[in-house]
Amino acid sequence: MSLPPGPRLPRVLQGAAFVRDPIGFLERCRDRYGDYFTAGFPLVGTVMYVAEPGEVKRVFTGTPELFHAGVANARMFEPVVGRFSLLTLDEGDHLRQRKLLLPPFHGERMRAYEGIFADVAAREVERWPLGRPFPIIDGMRRITMEVILRAVLGVAEAQRLRAFTEAVLRFDTIAGVMLPLKALQRDLGRFSPWRRFLDARAALDRLIYDEIAGRRAEGASDREDVLSLLLEARHEDGTTMSDREMRDEVVTLIAAGFGTSSTSLAWVFERVLRTPAALERLLDDPSDHEYVDAVVNETMRVRSPVTDSTRVLTQEMEIGGHTLPAGTQVVVALPLLHLRPDAWPDPHAFRPERFLDKAAEPYTFVPFGGGIRRCMGASFAQLEMNVVVRTVLERARLRAASPKPEPQRLHHVAVVPARGARVVMTGRRYEPANAWATFVGSR
Repeated sequence: MSLPPGPRLPRVLQGAAFVRDPIGFLERCRDRYGDYFTAGFPLVGTVMYVAEPGEVKRVFTGTPELFHAGVANARMFEPVVGRFSLLTLDEGDHLRQRKLLLPPFHGERMRAYEGIFADVAAREVERWPLGRPFPIIDGMRRITMEVILRAVLGVAEAQRLRAFTEAVLRFDTIAGVMLPLKALQRDLGRFSPWRRFLDARAALDRLIYDEIAGRRAEGASDREDVLSLLLEARHEDGTTMSDREMRDEVVTLIAAGFGTSSTSLAWVFERVLRTPAALERLLDDPSDHEYVDAVVNETMRVRSPVTDSTRVLTQEMEIGGHTLPAGTQVVVALPLLHLRPDAWPDPHAFRPERFLDKAAEPYTFVPFGGGIRRCMGASFAQLEMNVVVRTVLERARLRAASPKPEPQRLHHVAVVPARGARVVMTGRRYEPANAWATFVGSR
């Protein structure tokens, strides 16, 4: 049995280097050791990174009995999302739950959410300050939060939205601090960190269970939100989802849809506002859905919002010429796939046209993962980002607060702009998009 080579630094120093510069750490390892390397981090332990597309395909499409993603996710996230979450389940349990959750995210159902995306984004722009820098990631977080609450839970009333938002943000903040620190996960009384985590989780759970109860009492309805559709879903034996199952999946959808989408949207504006050709083309015709999609995809390529997708091997296996024991954590290094020079010439350059010229080579662009564990809300997220980008550009005149690109840093499990993607709104747009494009071309 053999693991590939990797950094020999103590785990704590590797962890510090990764937190400080996650993409740089991975690129340095790849440059020195190749597409397969071993790293070690506090609490996580030893992991094997894979960045070769062919082997990534094996990992993503391999039998779920051999590659356990749920076990890998549960080690960190089960206290948040629960044991019935799609993230923490494996094999048959995962497939059965996935079947119940797929319908709301497919086909024309998603078009019912498009108006929500546009409405929320338009109202967000109205609250932005004129003439002074602000971190646009905060606005993107507010947008994605309200979108999730309205589209997933069907919450629309202002007071109820505020209650949910406060509960989610409090829970998210405490969880982001607590979950990596296993030593603090002990209930030592009302003022201990873990008790604060438990209290924040309980507060959010009360709101969710109250929403579930109210919806059950309401009975059949023509609502289009995800929770209403889940209430109608049936297991193969004809039973409905339990309240606990629904709670876990709702929290999973909130967690998955809030952080990564808001981060990617912030990076879109960080990149576009520093790329004059892309900005001019977007402003010339913000309704060009295909080009907006290309911009979003290119952003996720050069600024991966997450760094990895992990599987735990259930038996001995050879990957990349290395025989790995059962229990090995195999980590697909998503950013390294997205920055391969052989697949993406001049890989760090921001060129949305790449996604118009030809399709990506297999397993060189996998921002939502792959195989049966591919993010179920990928289409939802892509439509949301497309609509939000178009709506913002149709309503706001923006420039970057500084010409210097923002570094990438780790925030919880997302790679975010170090300064929050700071922008300046120089004016509001009410004229047609092409009129604004004429102004841009003349400045």
